[in-house]
Amino acid sequence: MTPSTSMPPRARVLRPMGFTPGRWLQSGLRLVPGLSVLLVFGLLARGRFAELGALGWGEAAALGALLAGGALSIVRRIRRTMSGAAILLRDELEFGGTLLAAAYVAVALGGELLFPVVYVLMAFLVTFLSRPAGATLLGAAVLFDALITLPDRWGVFLVRTAFLGLFSALYHAVLSARLAAARRAEEDAVKNKIREIEERARTFRLVSSGADSFPGIKDHEKWLVAAVKEIEGATGSVLEVAETVLKSHTVGVFMLASDDRSLKLHDCRSTSEQVQRERFSAGEGIFGALLKRGVPLRMASASGLKGVTHYEPGGPAVKAIVAVPILEGGGLVRGVLVADRLEAREFSEDDEKLLQVIAGEVLRAIEVERVMSYIRRSRDEKDRFFRAIEELNRAGSPEQVFLAVLESARQVAPLDFCAVTLVSEQNNQRAHRIVRMSGVTSTGRALEGRTFPDNNGLVANVVRYGAPLPGRDVGAMDRQIIFDDDTQIRGLQSLKIFPLVAGSRILGTVVAGSRKKAAFDSDELRMLEVIAIQAAQAVLRAQLYEQMERMATTDGLTGLTNHRTFQSRFDEALATARRYGRKLSLILTDVDHFKSVNDTYGHPTGDQVLRGVARILKETARDTDVVARYGGEEFAIVMPETDAKGALVIAERIRERVMQELFQTEQGPLKVTLSLGVATCPESSQEKQGLIELADQCLYFAKRHGRNQSVTVAQMQAKAPRVAGAE
Repeated sequence: MTPSTSMPPRARVLRPMGFTPGRWLQSGLRLVPGLSVLLVFGLLARGRFAELGALGWGEAAALGALLAGGALSIVRRIRRTMSGAAILLRDELEFGGTLLAAAYVAVALGGELLFPVVYVLMAFLVTFLSRPAGATLLGAAVLFDALITLPDRWGVFLVRTAFLGLFSALYHAVLSARLAAARRAEEDAVKNKIREIEERARTFRLVSSGADSFPGIKDHEKWLVAAVKEIEGATGSVLEVAETVLKSHTVGVFMLASDDRSLKLHDCRSTSEQVQRERFSAGEGIFGALLKRGVPLRMASASGLKGVTHYEPGGPAVKAIVAVPILEGGGLVRGVLVADRLEAREFSEDDEKLLQVIAGEVLRAIEVERVMSYIRRSRDEKDRFFRAIEELNRAGSPEQVFLAVLESARQVAPLDFCAVTLVSEQNNQRAHRIVRMSGVTSTGRALEGRTFPDNNGLVANVVRYGAPLPGRDVGAMDRQIIFDDDTQIRGLQSLKIFPLVAGSRILGTVVAGSRKKAAFDSDELRMLEVIAIQAAQAVLRAQLYEQMERMATTDGLTGLTNHRTFQSRFDEALATARRYGRKLSLILTDVDHFKSVNDTYGHPTGDQVLRGVARILKETARDTDVVARYGGEEFAIVMPETDAKGALVIAERIRERVMQELFQTEQGPLKVTLSLGVATCPESSQEKQGLIELADQCLYFAKRHGRNQSVTVAQMQAKAPRVAGAE
């Protein structure tokens, strides 16, 4: 077996990393404009360019570099523009700087009479360059002027500087105003075009006659324009066929406007300039008879026909005409297709049939676009609906659910007012609360958080009967009471209130209103109803989650924070106090002789006492304090931003209120007392366990020395010094 031989690998030439000669040249050319401006600036500072005849080689080289730099900046600017790249600030400064340096060289050589060139140049620069570049070049112009005028002519320098600033500001202001005016004119032209397209769309019934445009929805405008253009293209094609076959003077399509009372030219082929292009009455003349009867019409007269309304007054004398209605299914007339001649040559029956076929093609194009618009609209509505459902399902807390309900309702229907209410039972009486709303009442008051009792208003009745209300038009109602008599929302022409139904429970309502009549169609009402159903499930889930969270963090008997949550919140409060060097106090307390209460009065009475003490603790403590059941008959209070003196005041207040509380039992009235211990960070200890141990020592010190008292670490140490070393 012949051993294989391996060829040595071909050596590769490793090129050192860095710039290639081409890159060095490119980088050098990139610096030419800036360096040339700096070179001219330095020569002007030294008083050069004083006379044209006294130019030296240095000045000539500087001018050559300046010309080269200006040419390079112009070429670079053109290349970036042609490639579609953005013009950088550096490019603008190089371009403007070379022009400005050249202008000041011209002033230095030619004298003061040439200085207006600088004014004109600055006006040009601030007009066509960006604002940062214009401001920078204005500063450069002032600096250049200082070189050739100071320190001898301060007056001239100040006047020129003022004029440079004034010229630049005026030109910039004038340009901004003209650009703003041009932008407004362009926006108005676009809006007018969109309005014209929408009117044509209503003529074709692509949208309902009462529908407004959808503000801000560009996709709607795009497909609306495309639909109208498609219909116009199809109509134009068949009219050209009709004109060629019929050899008519005019053949055109006149559509009924959205009010169904007037006709308007849609498209025509005519040799006349007097075809009526404005709206005209649909009930007069030949067209009026055709629209009333809904059947084709052929007429001819050597002396000229009367009742021709599709020409302007004084128009040509029509002697033959054929017109067919554009009929939808069910015989509904939507327009007229007409052909006429100026000679008394009657149209034949075949000509009439041809126009009927063409009218069918026009109607088919309209129907196709209607179907397409319906599909698009349905798709958009479904997209908005599914997004709304997703937002509801994503919401976790009740507050998030309420916000999602409002946003979802606004996505599927044009709402001017929307609110979410919840119902609750208080002392066997039903009460309603407005938890979220969007829109403003007639008085301008926000309604969030407002509570009202059960009444005969629409919201209360929806909850009572579990069905959407009102069942009739809002305008037909004598009085519109949505919430209660004190809360009036005027101006709503459309209103629907849906119940939030979760299983057999009614949690509240969703109120949807609009200032427009018949604002909600059946699809929108159905989607709002489904959103209300989903919202009810989301509210129920959020409430159950809150309830579970509350059960996990609170004590079942007293409703206070439980021991586990207390430890976590104590850690947070103590970490904050240590981080910012602030005070924090801890109070530990328990009920004196509580075992005797249980033994004498029974455990139900003991539970009653614990609940009463917990209520007093919660009412007396501040909102920022953490009140917890520590275990058994023991309670704890963490008091941020509180020193020992302040904590002792609160402890004494709690002790006195408990001492005054009278508990009614089957065996007679009962009074109890508390013993309390107070420890403070950082004086007592900076550690959590140290604070707990010291507060516990103070508590038992109070118990051993008579009970029904509050004791701080300082008091304990003063009365029993030997206890101080127990920490």
